[in-house]
Amino acid sequence: MDRLRAPYNLYSWVFDGGRPLARQVPWIQSLPPVVGPHGRPGHHPGLQPGEPLRDFGVAHVFASFNDTFIHVTDLSGRETLVRITGGMKIKADRDESPPYAAMLASQDVAQRCKELGITALHIKICATGATRPGAQSALRALARSGMKIGRIEDVTPVPTDSTRRKGGRRGRKL
Repeated sequence: MDRLRAPYNLYSWVFDGGRPLARQVPWIQSLPPVVGPHGRPGHHPGLQPGEPLRDFGVAHVFASFNDTFIHVTDLSGRETLVRITGGMKIKADRDESPPYAAMLASQDVAQRCKELGITALHIKICATGATRPGAQSALRALARSGMKIGRIEDVTPVPTDSTRRKGGRRGRKL
C-alpha cells in the first residue's frame, strides 16, 4: 500500500472531534518526523511566518469598446500589484482597444509579475458585448509569456431585470 508521505506534521494540529489528526489515522504515527532546513523537526522549508504569499495573483481583465485594462491584485483583491492598459502601450486613441494593444499590455504585466515573484494567475474577465477580442488576446498572451493560469472566470455583469435602458424601442440611431 503506497501512501502519500507529505509533510504530515503540518496537519497534525487539525482537530476533528477533539482529537488531533495523527491520533485519528494510526499510520501517521509510524512515520519519521519532518526535518526542516535548520534541522528542527516540523519546521517547514517553504514560506516563513509573516512572509506574504506571492505565488498567485488575480488578473482582472476589463475589455471595453475603447480600451483594455489588465489589473493584477493579490488574492484578496485589496492590494494592487500591477495595472496596465492598452492605451499606455499605444499612443493613437483609435488603437487602444484592438487585440494588439491588449497583447502588449499583457506581456508587460507578465514581466512585472515575474519581477514581483508571481508565477501563476487566476483570471477574471469582464468584457462588454460578450468576450471582446482584446480580452481573448490578453489571456492568450499571458499564457504564452510563461505565466501559469489557474481559474478563468467570466465576471461580466448580466442584468436579471432592471430599469429600462435608454435608446428607446428601436435602439440607438447611429
